[in-house]
Amino acid sequence: MLPRVPAISPRTRSPEPVGSRSLSDPLLVPEKSWKTRMRVPWLLFLLGLGVLPSQGIEPTGEQSEETALPEIEEEGNVFILKKSNFDRALKENRYLLVEFYIALSGPSQTLAAEFAKAAEELKSAAVDVRLGKVDVTDQKGFKKEFNIQDFPTLKFFVDGDRSNPIDCKGVREASAFVTWVRRRIGSCTAHLNSTDQAKAFIDPEGMTVIGFLKSPQGGAGEVFCNSARSTPELPFGTTASDEVFALFGIREDMIVIFQKGKPVYSEAAEEGELNDVELTRLIKTFTMDLVTEYNLETSVKIFDVPVENHILLFIPKSSSAFSKAYEDFKSVAQEFRGKIMFVWVDTDESRNGRVIEYFQVIEIEVPAVQILNLTSDARYKMPAEKVAVKNLRSFCQSYLGGTAKQHLSSEEIQEGWDQKPVKVLVGKNFDRVVFNKKNHVFVMFYAPWSEACQKVLPIWDELGKMYEKRKHVVIAKIDYTANNVQLLNVERYPFFRYFPVGSATQVDPYKGEHTLDAFAEFLEEKIKTEKQVSSKTKKKDAVKKEAKITKKEEL
Repeated sequence: MLPRVPAISPRTRSPEPVGSRSLSDPLLVPEKSWKTRMRVPWLLFLLGLGVLPSQGIEPTGEQSEETALPEIEEEGNVFILKKSNFDRALKENRYLLVEFYIALSGPSQTLAAEFAKAAEELKSAAVDVRLGKVDVTDQKGFKKEFNIQDFPTLKFFVDGDRSNPIDCKGVREASAFVTWVRRRIGSCTAHLNSTDQAKAFIDPEGMTVIGFLKSPQGGAGEVFCNSARSTPELPFGTTASDEVFALFGIREDMIVIFQKGKPVYSEAAEEGELNDVELTRLIKTFTMDLVTEYNLETSVKIFDVPVENHILLFIPKSSSAFSKAYEDFKSVAQEFRGKIMFVWVDTDESRNGRVIEYFQVIEIEVPAVQILNLTSDARYKMPAEKVAVKNLRSFCQSYLGGTAKQHLSSEEIQEGWDQKPVKVLVGKNFDRVVFNKKNHVFVMFYAPWSEACQKVLPIWDELGKMYEKRKHVVIAKIDYTANNVQLLNVERYPFFRYFPVGSATQVDPYKGEHTLDAFAEFLEEKIKTEKQVSSKTKKKDAVKKEAKITKKEEL
């Protein structure tokens, strides 16, 4: 999902008005005088270090500007940035696009080649933008400073402003990087002055977006410009020409999406009514099919589109019910475009096993339909067995209206679940067991398919045997993929939680080693602490009680 792009620093040169360049105009390269002006304070600072104010002594070679500045190495026209040279890179380059990556990360390695191609293309075009990269494996401070959660992450720095970089999201190809940068520092759209230019601009095989705007510099124009900047993979144009308006039968300000040369969607560009986030979301949905099949190739694109609501149809393509269910699913998708993304998952495809398991879809339930909110991770099951237009439409409407019931699944309680050393918990008995007034409860949350969990489960069984006859101590486990238990800050599988005696809210995470001794040591320490707290509480209660009795006797 692409958040709203933050504003450029006040020091940034005012952007060129939307549509102020024709298609034939070259990119406007920022004036060199700016860089000269920006370097003066830096040079004076260096000069102050090199010259004694009261004597005319020449600076030594060791004190020269060149050796005083931290070195910046390059690799394929991309700066190799570190803590020591990051400030220099910001000061010497008005526009700097930086990739924060992990060397061994697959996505980082995939992006690296495209990033280098973009750097070469920008250099060849003499665009005053530099690209840099930071390996946060050994430059960990950047991760905290810029709140980097995913890798690779790209940020655009303007005028040396380190505190307000602009996020560059959803860009993966060299051409898109170049377009993204160009739209940031120059005109964000192409200006279509004539019908010939408009005809030539529309892609007969792909997708094109044109803003028919009589006043491109107005509020609607700015919204359209922001959408163009957030969608560098598509061509954006603007026109105020009466001839171009007439050519396409447009009478009022309008945003029109063309696919394969034909208009497929239009949105009135009313002042104050157009929102750049919603417009970007809508435009990006047209880069996908109405219904997108989930697979390894499309999974990245699905999450690139900034639509937080996904509805998934789980059905095998080989099923006799597939054609009808798919057509009904597709027909409803048109009604909710831009609000809900429609995704189909082939349950016969073995490579889809993980996503099927995540949604806890079992064979007996197929075909199944669920909605997932990417922000809250809340899931909703369609309350109907038949995949039909009426049921699908009602389900989507109830979800968007806030009346759909969130699905909190639970396995059935196993017979003899509490007879073994390790108690087997499910959603239905979880709260009753872990939140109680008598027992110390230590729980392992696992996924059956996880190799790491499979290694720990035998050790957990040993821990259960160790405490089997220990009064008021419970060792338990729960399949977290099959039971929706509300927990905060969930880690990778397996993870562990300790639930103290008598608390209905306190949960203590275990962060230690996955060994029998480490588990036992953690548990004993928790039990000891709980007893000490309980003993102090009892003493305080006894003192208060005795004080009350004494006071009554005095009266």
